Amino acid sequence: MARSKKSWEKRLAGKPDELAIDFVESLSIDRRLYKYDIAGSIAHAQMLAEQKLITKSEFKAIKDGLLKISQRIADGKFRFDKTYEDIHMAIEAALVREIGQAGKKLHTGRSRNDQVAADIRLWMRDEIEILQAKITRLQKAFVKLANRYTEDVMPGYTHMQRAQPI
Repeated sequence: MARSKKSWEKRLAGKPDELAIDFVESLSIDRRLYKYDIAGSIAHAQMLAEQKLITKSEFKAIKDGLLKISQRIADGKFRFDKTYEDIHMAIEAALVREIGQAGKKLHTGRSRNDQVAADIRLWMRDEIEILQAKITRLQKAFVKLANRYTEDVMPGYTHMQRAQPI
C-alpha cells in the first residue's frame, strides 16, 4: 500500500474530491517558507544528533540532503507537487527520496504545527527587516520633500474635509 501524501488522508474512506484537495493545500502559498523550513530542520536534526537520537552520519546525510533540496528550490529545479499539501511534507518526501529512511527520522520530536510556527517567525523576521528598510527610504523621501516645500501652504484635513491651512 502506498504511503499517504496527506496527513489527514488515512482517516478517509476513498479518495477526496479534487476541489477538497485544492481547498486544503497550502503549498502554493507556503513554498516561500522553504528556506526557513530547511534551516529549522537542520537545527532540529542537529539537536537530535546531540541528544543521540540520530547518529552523526544520519545528521550529515539529513543536512546534506536538505541543502541539496534547498539549492534545487532556489534554482527552480524542484517540482512542487500539491498532493503533498504543504512545504513540510514536500521537503520531507524529497528528503526521503534523496537519502532514504534516515529522512523519516527528522520528524522525531516535533509537530508540523511547531514547524510552521517557527517557519513563519523566521520569515516574518526577514520580512520586517525588508519593510523597515523601505519605510526608512520613504521617511527620507518625505523629509527631502518637506525641506523643498517649507514655504508652501497646504490644507489640513479633518473628518475627510478640508480644515485650516497648515
